[in-house]
Amino acid sequence: MIKSLIALAFATCATFASANAQSYPSKPITIIVPFAAGGPTDVLARTLGDRMRVALGQTVIVENVTGAGGTIGVTRAVRAAPDGYTVSFGHLGTHVVNGAIYPLPFDLLNDLEPVGQIGANPMLIVSKNAVPAKNLKELIAWLKANESKATLGTAGVGSGSHFSGVYFQSLIGTKGQYVPYRGTGPAMQDLVAGQIDLIVDQASNSMPQVQGGKIRAYAVTAPKRIAAAPEIPTVDEAGLPGFHILLWSGVWVPKGTPKDIIAKLNAAMVEALGDAGVQKRFGELGLELPTRAQMTPEALGAHQKAEAAKWWPMIKAANVKPEG
Repeated sequence: MIKSLIALAFATCATFASANAQSYPSKPITIIVPFAAGGPTDVLARTLGDRMRVALGQTVIVENVTGAGGTIGVTRAVRAAPDGYTVSFGHLGTHVVNGAIYPLPFDLLNDLEPVGQIGANPMLIVSKNAVPAKNLKELIAWLKANESKATLGTAGVGSGSHFSGVYFQSLIGTKGQYVPYRGTGPAMQDLVAGQIDLIVDQASNSMPQVQGGKIRAYAVTAPKRIAAAPEIPTVDEAGLPGFHILLWSGVWVPKGTPKDIIAKLNAAMVEALGDAGVQKRFGELGLELPTRAQMTPEALGAHQKAEAAKWWPMIKAANVKPEG
């Protein structure tokens, strides 16, 4: 009798989950962006979400939940109901690096289900126009001569701009002062205004300001130049070979989200990335789109774990702490 009741309960739950997945989505979907509005992660999420809305037939809302290098927003997503209506948008910093820095109340690699990879974005080394250096070698010399007062903007400890800055300074042998913000959107505003000296920033965030003449770019952290900004040299060409960082982005949902729902979200994401308008916008921002094979949930999950194996030992060896 008890076995029959248990079997009936499981069957009822399975039927309910299947019905939910079939009717999904029946209300708006929220994408949690763990940084401030206007920054690179926010721009990518809004561009993607706006096109996914067409495929899903529901409104897609972007909610900016900032703080602690993105961990507050990711925590919100982890604790959300696993019903497909809360989506976590993030990148190498928020969904890998933070696991080596912050005492997280969850397992970063296992408490979220991967949906798919969005693309990868190289970083740019950029400064305010008032910095006298005109090329990367001159910038490195200037930083060495001014390391006690040089300021580097970041989106918080563990963010892409922060760990990229730490890596950059470890390679050139300097220690500047880090200025944390709730996103690289507000950090960029201060760089343009001359309030800070430097950011190692996502190309998608910096290129419009570089091309507008409001800040100066020294190099891109990739083996090849960005098609949308071919005038910016690579770090190898500019004098710092091997300083390669590609900040990839992705989409996750809370652990336990039904596979059918994950499949629907992935299909909407893939369709959005195939849209000519989305591709044009991402290309303008210097974003490299993933291959079709890289867009699967399984590929993102494997890539996330491989990146953790690569970055966690480096971050821990650098002794990076949550307080900066």
